[in-house]
Amino acid sequence: MIRVLLTDSSAATCAALQGALAATAGVEVVGVATSGSELLDQLALQQPTLLLLDLSLPGPDAFGLLPTLGEQHAALRVLARSELTNEQYVVRAFDLGAHGYIVKQSATTELVHAIRTVAAGRPFLCSDMGLALLGRLHANPATADSAEEVAALLGLSKREMEVLQLVAAGHTNAEIASMLFASKRTVETHRQNIMEKTRTRNTASLIKMAVRQGLLPE
Repeated sequence: MIRVLLTDSSAATCAALQGALAATAGVEVVGVATSGSELLDQLALQQPTLLLLDLSLPGPDAFGLLPTLGEQHAALRVLARSELTNEQYVVRAFDLGAHGYIVKQSATTELVHAIRTVAAGRPFLCSDMGLALLGRLHANPATADSAEEVAALLGLSKREMEVLQLVAAGHTNAEIASMLFASKRTVETHRQNIMEKTRTRNTASLIKMAVRQGLLPE
């Protein structure tokens, strides 16, 4: 059972989220908080396994709390949730200890998928953010040229770049395999090769590295 602590600066939104997750198998909402201080109190009382963290949470603010959560609650999985769609906020959230990032306008089905993915120990980036990264890459030829140069220096093939972009869009190996008309095993091999060439350990660190190196737009 995934024990979820919900946070949002709006009590009404907390109630709506709680209602949306009430019938979700394997998920139990064990508490809600509308401020950083309430969050810390609820953590001590409820001992959740996953925190749905509103990045606009006041007093103390969520970004300020993230390092503390990692130090004091090492087993806690954190799924950041925000209205912010700037890639810099995504990178900052991951840098400070978040394990996943989802925007508030995401559908409940994607939220449930994100909760299960992060609770299972895997990183998550919502499809809206991944698609935004792809859109900016295709809309900016200069960035695209730079990305090709960096990819060449790292030894990434054209197909590996396609896989990297789809990973950033939040797609699973099975989904990527379907999109590229390849086998799931082939996609898994591409992902492993990408991580070896970029010297990254997981999807979150891969995406951060890709943004910083210009493989994906900032």
